[in-house]
Amino acid sequence: MKTLLLLAMHGAPPDDFPPHEMAEMLGLHARLEHAAGPQRAALESRYAPLEAKMRAWPRTAQNDPFHAASCELAAQLAEVSGLETLVGFNEFCAPDLDEALHQAAVRAGRIVVVTPMMTRGGEHAEADIPAAIYRAQGRHPEVAFLYAWPFAAADVARFLAGQVGRFLD
Repeated sequence: MKTLLLLAMHGAPPDDFPPHEMAEMLGLHARLEHAAGPQRAALESRYAPLEAKMRAWPRTAQNDPFHAASCELAAQLAEVSGLETLVGFNEFCAPDLDEALHQAAVRAGRIVVVTPMMTRGGEHAEADIPAAIYRAQGRHPEVAFLYAWPFAAADVARFLAGQVGRFLD
């Protein structure tokens, strides 16, 4: 059975996205968290095209260094693990996690999802990523989805101590 890695990243808005549209989109996002019924539908009808436009915005290392770094991390993870690695984003970038999980599922029988979000308490790592995996499992019941999270605090501490050590040497 082929195994594929999916690196679940946060995402960031591109620097050259029109500022007035970014402000509108972020404002709508905040209002959507508390809206219901017809008000929610009206907000979503404006939010959805703005979000789609931002996700589809052409990315370069200059206008979105986070996207470039995410792709670089995926390439390094593929090299170190020996497994094909795809990237999916929670926000702002394409592919979103649902699309990335679908892309992975049509290429492999087992998908391991990992994120560099290492500490507990974050909405993406604790809620959004598991929800996307749950939706993907429903669409692809023949595929095994594994979420390589949470990280043990001691492992994260050792990793960070190693980084600190490189700067102290």
